[in-house]
Amino acid sequence: MAGEVTPLAALRSFRASLPARARLYVGGCSGEPLGIAEAFRAAPDLAAGLTFVGQWVPGLNATDWASLSPHAQAETTFLAPALRPSFEAGRTRILPMTYFQSWDWLCHAPLDGAVLLVSPPDQEGNVSLGVSPDFGPALLARTDLPLLALINPEMPAPRHSVKAPLSRFIWIAEEARPLASAPPSPLAPAFTAIAGHIAGLVQAGAALQFGIGNVQQAALTALAGRKGLSVWSGIVSDPVLGMLDADPALPITTGVAVGTEALYRRLADEPRVRFLPVCETHNIARLAALRRFTAINSVLEVDLFGQANAEFIRGRQVSGTGGLTDFLRGARASQGGIGITALVSTAAGGAVSRIVPQLAPDATSVARADMDVVITEHGSAHLRGLDLDARAEALIAVADPAHQDALANAWDDMRGKM
Repeated sequence: MAGEVTPLAALRSFRASLPARARLYVGGCSGEPLGIAEAFRAAPDLAAGLTFVGQWVPGLNATDWASLSPHAQAETTFLAPALRPSFEAGRTRILPMTYFQSWDWLCHAPLDGAVLLVSPPDQEGNVSLGVSPDFGPALLARTDLPLLALINPEMPAPRHSVKAPLSRFIWIAEEARPLASAPPSPLAPAFTAIAGHIAGLVQAGAALQFGIGNVQQAALTALAGRKGLSVWSGIVSDPVLGMLDADPALPITTGVAVGTEALYRRLADEPRVRFLPVCETHNIARLAALRRFTAINSVLEVDLFGQANAEFIRGRQVSGTGGLTDFLRGARASQGGIGITALVSTAAGGAVSRIVPQLAPDATSVARADMDVVITEHGSAHLRGLDLDARAEALIAVADPAHQDALANAWDDMRGKM
């Protein structure tokens, strides 16, 4: 153990141990090591020749790792807005993989080192991955990788999270700074209607999954008074606090907490919350074993075939699939499960319908066979078991009324050419 304290000092020593052209994993979500990013900005020569590898989430992680040096690159599964400059320059590569597929890939992908954000060590000398285990355990399990630990006193150590001996890390730095955060945002009235439709489909005893975003925020707020539920999700955010307060028996299993300091503080001492790695939270076999597993996710567009786009706006990639299809397939396989995909029916002040005749050829994130229920503020379209025409009819019925005639005409035209 080198014993350096500052991120920059530890990073200099760590970088000197790596090949000139090295592949370095860097954590994301609320476990993004922001102090290491600042160290690279202070000494960009240390980033030269590196390929940064990680899953950096849109709306939360704002570091363009490949831009830390003109001679750096990156590989990731999301295209967060912050990565747009290096992506357009051809230095950030997008890997079209689900979250569960990413886990398997990281277990064997060529890597030369990894940086993980951890809590201060406990009395036994163990540090915790805290509220963001995510992919960290995959890196900890690889005996071929040298690791740098960035100890952040702001990272809590929940009693049920992933721990590792501090001795597993060769280089250690310490810096106190707030974790990456994503506070709730004000919601448009349409989300209240969407949340009501979602709440009406949640059965007693359901195990809930949800991502981050307005749909999920509204749905969890609507479900806050419901008892007898459980949560099994890749990520949780501030609205789960209301659910915890309303149901003293609510169990939560998650991979990451993303929200405000109030969320991180609460979960540090919350015995009902269990943090697991991606290989557990996104494992389709594990999801299928849950009764009434209810996946609640959002997308950008749905076409009349039932295909969904979660990644592209006007041909420009803005995100990735994440765990979307993992959870939809898990819900389909679960006894009594249901996969809910929700979206506001229009964009651009109502001028653009987000229920569209057919997706662009390169914009299909979810195949029609994986779609179950589509919800907008106008209602629910239950697609399971419907033929082509019935699916189109159900989806037109939940489109904005101002666009329904145009969609019906478009379907008639497409149907006649099939």
